[in-house]
Amino acid sequence: MDNRSTAILPAQWPGITSKEPDARAGADVAAWAGGDVAAQLEQRFGRLPVRQRLGLEDDHEARCTDRRHGSSRRRWYRSPPIIRNSLKLTGLYWRGRKNAERIQIRHHEVHAGGLPTAFDGFTILQLSDLHIDMNKGAMRHLAALLPGLAYDLCVLTGDYRGKTYGPFAATLDGMADLRRKLAGPVYGVLGNHDSLRMVPALEEMGIRMLVNEAELLLRDGQRLHLAGVDDAHSYRLDNIEKAAAEIPEGEFSILLSHTPEIYRQAAHAGFDLLLSGHTHGGQICLPGAIPVTLDSALPRRMGAGSWRYGHMVGYTSVGVGSCIVAVRINCPPEITLHHLRTR
Repeated sequence: MDNRSTAILPAQWPGITSKEPDARAGADVAAWAGGDVAAQLEQRFGRLPVRQRLGLEDDHEARCTDRRHGSSRRRWYRSPPIIRNSLKLTGLYWRGRKNAERIQIRHHEVHAGGLPTAFDGFTILQLSDLHIDMNKGAMRHLAALLPGLAYDLCVLTGDYRGKTYGPFAATLDGMADLRRKLAGPVYGVLGNHDSLRMVPALEEMGIRMLVNEAELLLRDGQRLHLAGVDDAHSYRLDNIEKAAAEIPEGEFSILLSHTPEIYRQAAHAGFDLLLSGHTHGGQICLPGAIPVTLDSALPRRMGAGSWRYGHMVGYTSVGVGSCIVAVRINCPPEITLHHLRTR
C-alpha cells in the first residue's frame, strides 16, 4: 500500500453518497432492509432481474422449510448432525472447532501483463465466506487481525449469512461491525447463501455491491476496472456480458465472483484476474489438504489458492468462516492480500 489516492465512481444506490462506514448501530442498519425493499431494488437493478432473484429465493426457502421434504432433500454429507457426530466419534470435533478460529494471512503475488504501472504494488484484501452469524470465534480473531493490515481496497466475495435462507438481521449486524473495522473502499458480491434483499443495508453501511456491474478505478490518470457478478452456483444469475459491457477491450480488469466455476466464461470475456471463494477449500480435508468435496463443478486444482486458465490469473479463497458446522480439518481459514505487480 502507498499514499497515492485512487479515485472511484460514486455508488449508484439512490441516496448513497459516501463509502465511509455507517455510524449507526448494527440493529438500525439491519432495520433499513425493512419496508418495500423490492421496489427500491427494482429502481436500482430493473424489474426483471429483481423478480427473478427474489422469486428463486422464495422458492428455495419454501423447499427448505417444507417439513415433508426438508430433511429428505438434504444430501447426507451436508447434514450438520451427521458431520458433528462423526467428528465426535473420531475425536476430531473439538480440534476442528479450534482450527476454525485460527485464521491465516496469505499473500498472493499477482504478476499479470497489462497492469497499468500506476497500480504496481496495489494491494487488495479479500475476505470470503464469512458466514458471519455462525462463526463468532473466527470473527473475533478476524477483528484482531485487521488493524495490522495494509491494503488499498477490500473485496468481499460472498456468503455473509450462515444458512441459505431465513432471517438475516444478525448477519447485517455482524457485517456492520466488520465494516467499521475495514479501511478504505469496500466492494462485495452476493453468494448462494445471500439474499438480494440484503443489498440496500450493505450499501448503506459502506459496502459497494456489484451485481453484474463494474466500476472504474483511477490512479495517476491510469485505469483499472473492477466487476462483480451475481451468484453463479445456486441461482445462476451471473451476467458477465452485462458486467463487462462498459470495459474497453485491452484494459486491465478484475472480476469478483462468489464461485470460481465461471472461470471459462471469465477468461474468454477478457478478465485478467478472477477472485472467488465458495469452495472453503473443502473445509474438512484429508491429510495433505486433499478435499473430500468442493461442492463445485471445476478442476480440483482450482479449489483453493492460486491458479491460471489461459491468460487469466485466478485465486480461490478457502474463506474466513465455516459452513454447516463451524469446524475445519487440514484446511485453515484465511484472509488474502493480493499484491498486483507489473511484469
